[in-house]
Amino acid sequence: MANRSRQTIVIACLLVFGVVAGALILRSGPAQKTADAHAEHGEETHAEEGHKEEPHKEEPAQEGKVVLTDAQIAASGIAVDTSGPATVRTSLQFPGEIRFDEDRTAHIVPRAAGVVESVSANLGQQVKRGQVLAVISSATVSETRAELQGAQRRRELARTTYEREKTLWEQKISPQQDVLQAQQALREAEISVANATQKLLTLGASTGSASLGRLELRAPFDGIVFEKHIALGESVKEDASVFTISDLSKVWAEMNIPARELSQVRVGERVVVRAGASDATADGTISYVGALLGEQTRTARARVVLPNPQGAWRPGLFVTVEVVSKEAGTPVPVTVASSALQTFEGKPAVFLKVDGGFVPQPVTVGRNDGQRAEILGGLKPGASYAATGSFIVKSEQGKGSATHTH
Repeated sequence: MANRSRQTIVIACLLVFGVVAGALILRSGPAQKTADAHAEHGEETHAEEGHKEEPHKEEPAQEGKVVLTDAQIAASGIAVDTSGPATVRTSLQFPGEIRFDEDRTAHIVPRAAGVVESVSANLGQQVKRGQVLAVISSATVSETRAELQGAQRRRELARTTYEREKTLWEQKISPQQDVLQAQQALREAEISVANATQKLLTLGASTGSASLGRLELRAPFDGIVFEKHIALGESVKEDASVFTISDLSKVWAEMNIPARELSQVRVGERVVVRAGASDATADGTISYVGALLGEQTRTARARVVLPNPQGAWRPGLFVTVEVVSKEAGTPVPVTVASSALQTFEGKPAVFLKVDGGFVPQPVTVGRNDGQRAEILGGLKPGASYAATGSFIVKSEQGKGSATHTH
């Protein structure tokens, strides 16, 4: 009985403990949910508040922008213009290249084989007409000059003989036949002198040099030494081109004209030559159009003679030659100065003026007469852009791209 009473008491205690524990659990569940809900709501509120407090992000920079202040723009000589309507003449454009004026380009050859004694002209040097470029010791010149000197002495002897015989004949001491023979000998001696003199001149040698074999190579006109293939002590042949001199006061702009456009390109037509690497331009006229077509290219060579007093048009420079039609131009709604056109990412573009500098704007180009270019797309009337000096903006943009890449 006692054991059963103890078991009953233990079971009762366990039941009471279970009921109390269940009540506590039921009471804490809603409170925990409420706390969790408040916590979640607090996090959302904090997130929203954090979002509201986040500072406004800056707009991305304009692609390809060239940063230049107004002072820098003025100092660089960049002129800002406004796009608008203008009259554009119809023109044809041909790629060309600046070349030497072949009428004023000389390839200096010794004309007689010999050994180089001295060289006084250097590559790129400006030389004057008659200036000594080099001196050669030549056996051929020595023989010719010795022949001349011998002929000169025989001529003097023949002249003395003739004058003596003439005096004796006048005094009726000597017969006339002796006078005639002396006169004939004098004439033959004079011919020998003239012949030897001409040989020396043909070789380019002077007749009064103290050294028999001295051959001086001289500049035929004012110009610049562009090629030099001669050195001290070198043996040169008579047909070796040792110097090339060209007068750059005038140069040729040459281009190839396709057969289908030959009828529009005539001698005397006005053209505008533009350098591909800068804003340099020059007006000229076509001086020559070839009559023959190349078998491979089916084009004819045309030429423009350009004055070059400052030497800006260098041989080898690539240019664009625009042949402007004589017909009246056509009004177009949107144009820019031809000098404003540049290339950006392989496409035609102009540099628009914005706050703090310029940005490249790709455009579609129509007709171009060398002064104004028609814009078919990408630009509206009234837009400010870099006109004169746009190549400076492009060079600055290139520097910025290179810096960004590094």
